[in-house]
Amino acid sequence: MSAVRAGDADALAAQLSAGADPDVRDEHGTPALCLAIEAYADEVVRLLVTYGADPDRCGPDGVPPLRKAVDSGSPAVVGAVLHDAAEWRRHREAELLAARSLARHWYEAGAETELRRRTGAQGAVVRTRVQDDEYTGVDAFSLGGATVRDGHAAILTDLEKALGLHTSFEELLDRALTRPDQEHAAWTASTLLLSHRRDRQTWDAAALLLIDPDPVHRLFGAEVLRLTHLFDEGEEDRFAAPALELFLDRSAEETDDAVLTELLTGLADHADPHGDEALLTHAAHPDPRVRHAVASGFGRLSPAFSATVRKALLDLMSDPDAGVRQGACRRVADGRDRAPELAEAMAALLDDTSRPVRVAAVHGLARHDDERCVEGARRLPPAPPGTSYEYDLDEVWRYERRRDGR
Repeated sequence: MSAVRAGDADALAAQLSAGADPDVRDEHGTPALCLAIEAYADEVVRLLVTYGADPDRCGPDGVPPLRKAVDSGSPAVVGAVLHDAAEWRRHREAELLAARSLARHWYEAGAETELRRRTGAQGAVVRTRVQDDEYTGVDAFSLGGATVRDGHAAILTDLEKALGLHTSFEELLDRALTRPDQEHAAWTASTLLLSHRRDRQTWDAAALLLIDPDPVHRLFGAEVLRLTHLFDEGEEDRFAAPALELFLDRSAEETDDAVLTELLTGLADHADPHGDEALLTHAAHPDPRVRHAVASGFGRLSPAFSATVRKALLDLMSDPDAGVRQGACRRVADGRDRAPELAEAMAALLDDTSRPVRVAAVHGLARHDDERCVEGARRLPPAPPGTSYEYDLDEVWRYERRRDGR
């Protein structure tokens, strides 16, 4: 229970694997699974479910785990409870349908409105942005000692997917537009679901949005198209040619910086010289998001960069924005061009003011078999607390193994 309360997934995994009871209750009679849901500890929830925690075991409030998870408003927590969605659908479809109705109620009422109704509290609601899973965030609303997250649109979408229901393109677009933010779970759930359909109807609907007067609609359409091609693992690769044509045409005319960034990111997924030509026209764009997309997209499969691309990358490696410098350095690192001036540009970044840029430079020099990577890694300042493992630095010992012939 201490591991559950602390959200310590590693400690909990060790105890569960040694035979600890996943259905243990605290001194108030609340099961570990319900405590983890209330704490928004999705990895702990997933572990408990994996080790057989009873999905019907309620606490003193009488609310079963899945309902409690939907009420929390966290798509990550609901996804952890439904660790095996197919199994839930086979044996507990009625509960999934009830959970879908509850999620729809929250979505249609709005998180803040429903929170006020349930608590009966007055006063101002405190709203904060929180990370819900590794890739997406949501807003958390707190009032009267209660907190709820506003991920119910995403939860509704995920539950319908688990039930095998086909939600229309228009409905998924509407849900995304309630939180017009590419990093919000509501937006991401809609774009991911549509991109995995890979059918002509969805493609045409998304392509039509690219000429919509509203830039948010264009952004949604561009992301669906980009992800459709990105996730297409079929041998035919039938979306490659139409995606390239659309991204080339629209990137030449797009005026919104966010939409242009998405289109240029899509271009980067194609090994086509026309893509590099289109990227070059935006290499000096005033928005750093656009310049980052340009830097990251050049010549992914080319044996060597063209002279103009190499010059653009050298310029971007000295860009005022640290993210652009890092992106350009990574592109050079992962490319196959071994021009000496590229290595010199990376070496110049070993004293950059940004630690992530310095890490990218160390990684790149190691990939280029340049001895300066060893000293660059040694001189790196300590990583800030909470920094995840930096796999890029593993390239240094790989270089040393190659150098020493072991």
